[in-house]
Amino acid sequence: MGTNTMAGKVVLITGAARGIGAESARRLASLGAKVALVGLEREQLEATAAECGPEAGAWEADVTDWEALETAVAGVVERYGAIDVVIANAGVAATGFVRSIDPAAFERTIEINLLGVWRTVRVCLPHLIRSRGYCLVVSSLAAISHAPGMAAYSASKAGCEAFADSLRAEVRHLGVDVGTAYFSWIATDMVNSADQHPVFGRMRSRLPGPIGRTYPVSEVGKAVAAGVNRRARAIHVPGWVAGLKLFRGIVNQLSLPIAAMGAKDSDQAALDDVKARGADASRPVGPGGAAGFDSAERRVGLSSPRPRAPGSTG
Repeated sequence: MGTNTMAGKVVLITGAARGIGAESARRLASLGAKVALVGLEREQLEATAAECGPEAGAWEADVTDWEALETAVAGVVERYGAIDVVIANAGVAATGFVRSIDPAAFERTIEINLLGVWRTVRVCLPHLIRSRGYCLVVSSLAAISHAPGMAAYSASKAGCEAFADSLRAEVRHLGVDVGTAYFSWIATDMVNSADQHPVFGRMRSRLPGPIGRTYPVSEVGKAVAAGVNRRARAIHVPGWVAGLKLFRGIVNQLSLPIAAMGAKDSDQAALDDVKARGADASRPVGPGGAAGFDSAERRVGLSSPRPRAPGSTG
């Protein structure tokens, strides 16, 4: 990794209760960073913080809730005196075709994955400017290669990439560096839960070669720790994602016939699944996704009129 610059640095990580956020926190704490974990699932969040040592702290907050986020960030600054690094990682995934996905699940995915990143960065940015710090926005391979059944996730992660590009140019003169992380399928609760989906788990199992492989979360933790340490402009796991990014237009054009064929085979299955399970067929997957969706229901409710998914009874 070269020279360790992380000792004593304050690193705020959203979506830190489990998965990529938790693994990144543990890796950075092992380098001497003071990690501030922000997210939902209070007990899990506190347990992860405990694994990161006595300097770590946990703040429960929904990244789409301005007031909760501002309170958490103020608490971090009060405890540590500064924020040197922000990792905007919180994210969920809702599977479903555009014509049949539950609208609330689609919009909550955009709200957490994209607006949650914007809100996190906006609240933390004055502190990063003060410390001439580093911001890592977690995007995805889905920002590069756009698969059927992932419109909400792909759109949100492509938005994260574009947001980070604009932000990088805006704050460079202020001494703040901005990186973007691109990860393929990583062995987290979110991906493992998606693999159990009766429609989209089968779709993913048909992906060929490396693009269908699931990679250990430990590889992401190592890459994030190394990337944050060197204030990297981009982090890729696995490494071939960097090459794919260079040819994204060609990749999406060439893969369209194959992707469309898979969508044709699964479209009716998705409609049948929605008819059988209603909105549950497209709720965000995994415990983290459930927590993010439940948080929205608790805060404002999801009872306002909205289009029903085809076949939905609710």
